[in-house]
Amino acid sequence: MSDYNEASAVIISSQDIKAALSVGNYSLSRLQELGLKEAPLSSIQVAKGFQAVIYAEDHFKGDSRVLNGEPVLENIMLKKGNPLLKIASMRVLAPSVLEADDHDSQAIQHALDGWWPQSLVNMENRLAWWREARLGCFIHWGVYSITGGRWKGEKSQGYAEHLMRAKKIGHKEYKEAFIDKFSPEHFDAEAWVRLIKAAGMKYVVITAKHHDGFSMYPSDAYPFDIRMTPFQHDPLLELKEACARHGMKYGFYYSHAFDWEHPDAPGNDWEYTNPGGDLRLYEGDGKLWHSEHPELLARTANYYVDQKAIPQILELIRVYEPDILWFDTPHKLPLSENLKILEAIREADDRVVVNGRLAAGRGFYTFADYVNTADRALEIFPCEGDWESIPTTNESYGYSIDDHSHKPASAFIELLAKSAARGGNMLMNLGPKGNGEIDERDTPILQEIGAWLAVNGDSIYGTSRTPLEVQQWGESTKKANKLYLHVFQWPKDGELVLGGLMNVIRKAWLLSDQEQKPLETKRLNYYDWLIHVPLMAPDSTNSVIAVEVDGEIRTHAGRLLSEKGINVLRSFDAEVSQGMKYGDGKKGNDYICNWTSLNKRVIWKVRLNHSMKIRLSLTYSTAEAVDAGVVRIALGDETMEKRVNRTESPMETATLSCEFVISAGEHDLSITPVQMEGKELMRLYSVTLAPLGAYDNQGRSFAEFDATDVGD
Repeated sequence: MSDYNEASAVIISSQDIKAALSVGNYSLSRLQELGLKEAPLSSIQVAKGFQAVIYAEDHFKGDSRVLNGEPVLENIMLKKGNPLLKIASMRVLAPSVLEADDHDSQAIQHALDGWWPQSLVNMENRLAWWREARLGCFIHWGVYSITGGRWKGEKSQGYAEHLMRAKKIGHKEYKEAFIDKFSPEHFDAEAWVRLIKAAGMKYVVITAKHHDGFSMYPSDAYPFDIRMTPFQHDPLLELKEACARHGMKYGFYYSHAFDWEHPDAPGNDWEYTNPGGDLRLYEGDGKLWHSEHPELLARTANYYVDQKAIPQILELIRVYEPDILWFDTPHKLPLSENLKILEAIREADDRVVVNGRLAAGRGFYTFADYVNTADRALEIFPCEGDWESIPTTNESYGYSIDDHSHKPASAFIELLAKSAARGGNMLMNLGPKGNGEIDERDTPILQEIGAWLAVNGDSIYGTSRTPLEVQQWGESTKKANKLYLHVFQWPKDGELVLGGLMNVIRKAWLLSDQEQKPLETKRLNYYDWLIHVPLMAPDSTNSVIAVEVDGEIRTHAGRLLSEKGINVLRSFDAEVSQGMKYGDGKKGNDYICNWTSLNKRVIWKVRLNHSMKIRLSLTYSTAEAVDAGVVRIALGDETMEKRVNRTESPMETATLSCEFVISAGEHDLSITPVQMEGKELMRLYSVTLAPLGAYDNQGRSFAEFDATDVGD
């Protein structure tokens, strides 16, 4: 048959029966009405410009395959290899099948020509509270929390909230083991919020729907939700009301691109033959399914995005009026679909803040309001504009019985200061238990953070990106004409050198001192100051000194090297050549990589007030067994070449060392390859400069200079 029309988009032959199907959905009962019994089919013919999505189970579930174009198939085989000669349900579409890049290009142009510029008009207003907050609470809580990352008594690898995927749990079993048993008798929204508020957190983001596809609220838009559990409450509403009572902002995490329940969504490839899963059924090496197989997009867009994701997101906005919406795993959908979701949000409520993981790419850092670091980052790679880090107390986001890798409160206090110093927020995650209790291992961490913020909160809330360089002793934050010095390494001799500040210091005091007794300050030169501090640090983790200056803060570039302490130059703070990349900042991933050319180099700008003899130690690893080479290290007037040897694994670091004598002044510390073996020279973590001696201009042992009267 060659003259197809919409009434005969698909022709199915079964023994002596031939049925013509138009665009629409065909359950098993409807197929049977057409005379198609469960007997094996002889062929399926799909007209050009149409698609047939065939399912092995009724109600559009189970194993599936998309037939696109005009094939005649005698033996239909699915990706998993099982023959599908009995069709239990089918969808017939008339999609617009374009290459993924074309879909994205059209969506970007539609955004730029219309709704996106308008969405930016209110951006400053909607972000105002978020910028002021600086610290929020992320909560991963769902029916999966019941077993704490275990399945049938066995520990699961990876995030506990990914248990369904990790153990390939089927829907029937997941319902019986988790949904039917979820009854968090100890859930107390008021108690949660009191603890979170006492920790100094200003906003809450909780999972409304995670990747398991189950909604933690009553959803009329797609009723696979909390009403199916014995827990006949709306915990999201109770939490919203508690946040409102305590003056906290509130919003939701929604998994828009990864859904293991929906038969047409990316992710589930153990019950369905869907893209975006661990089997990579439709993904080539380094490719995404929607780039490799754009013909698969129509079913996902029409039946998952349009009929589950967007309706539920709009439902959350309408019913709960959230202050923030948080999205994840955008690569599971093409940019065109992510932009469609963002457009729907902006049309519904342009005051809601949206994180950057919803829609980014094609040269746009994000089409939403701010960007995110990687999961669990402990160091911050360079981020422009507004951004947010998302650490978690251990290594899982959902509650894990077996993960005891809880970090001390000091790690989060330092990360919070680093984040604020770089103009970002910290959204710190908790994974409550399935019974509704906060994990007792998390409570003391929150309490310690809260105690520190009760004293030092002014140095975090409402601050902006610091204009100062990183200091040998720690970080700094800025608010109006004040700098807050976050001192991680307290000077044992009571003398703290502040590098790079050009203004006159009006007053300096310990933030922990309620009387604000002034600290003695002395100008060393045009750019640096000496602050006399007590011998004992006020806080063992992060002692804060407030510095008020005359006029608008002015600074001088270049990292001042300490003559008394160890100077650690992190790779994330360096200037790098185009094409080099940063690691994601997780533990062990705070490096510069993609060092694939002799023309690429890394530079730190440094300053010295006196000539110094230093020991330089460079910490690195190699990605592959064949990677190695020789680097030239230049500092001041001296250069040295050192061998980069292979490391046993990418996670095992090595160190090369050399000594320099450097004159006072401003210098570039540069690292350039002169010989490369393999694909990549190395992954550079940091350079440590340890002073061995300091000298004045006549070569005499260092003597301090008083330049207080130099002025501005």
